[in-house]
Amino acid sequence: MSAIYKREMKAFFRTPTGYVFMAIFIAASGFLFSFTCLRRQTTDVSSYFVMLMFAYVVVIPLLTMKSFAEERRQGTEQLLMTSPVGIVSLVAAKFLACFTMFMITMGVTALYLIPLSAYGEVNLGRVAGCFIGMILIAACFIAVGLFVSTLTQNQFVAALGTIGTLAFFLAVGLVGSYLKSGLLKTVIGWISIYSRFSYFTYGLFDVASAVYYVSVAAVFLFLTVRSIERRRYA
Repeated sequence: MSAIYKREMKAFFRTPTGYVFMAIFIAASGFLFSFTCLRRQTTDVSSYFVMLMFAYVVVIPLLTMKSFAEERRQGTEQLLMTSPVGIVSLVAAKFLACFTMFMITMGVTALYLIPLSAYGEVNLGRVAGCFIGMILIAACFIAVGLFVSTLTQNQFVAALGTIGTLAFFLAVGLVGSYLKSGLLKTVIGWISIYSRFSYFTYGLFDVASAVYYVSVAAVFLFLTVRSIERRRYA
């Protein structure tokens, strides 16, 4: 597992993929931070993180689109599946590599928060809550991207498929926010990735939401494993 993890991390920096992801992520987050916080001269970062969540829809697929699609295109997937490393370890290594790249880039964007103190006292609890929520959501989206990447050998198709899937997940939450009270609104609110993030924007660590995000990531990682196993024994 560690060998594949190191291989994936090296690939991010030996090819343009990692640099493109970091550049676009930092540029997009910098623009959103300037628009929501610096322009308004406010220490309230909740709007920034909500908008960044929607930027994830386009940015995170750049990180995951090559994970399995490129392996299939180059014909190296069979070598990986027949190696001593199990499929679960293979998927876990690729997930951890993508997640590591995300965390490195997210760490860089944390520097944006330094100027906020010029506008007043920063609510560190709210900032921490938003960061935790965004990290959990990123884990979900990376897992979705890995799964979609197993369905095609074209990385651009994988990227578009992931964008469409993530956009659908967030759209469901937006639709639910406009519904009047009722069973449908309750159900959508319970399964909505977008709606559950609101707890974190208040600086609250909602255990139920955290468990939900982890569960969604686990489900899509499981589907990724099953997708690879299906082709292995086909």
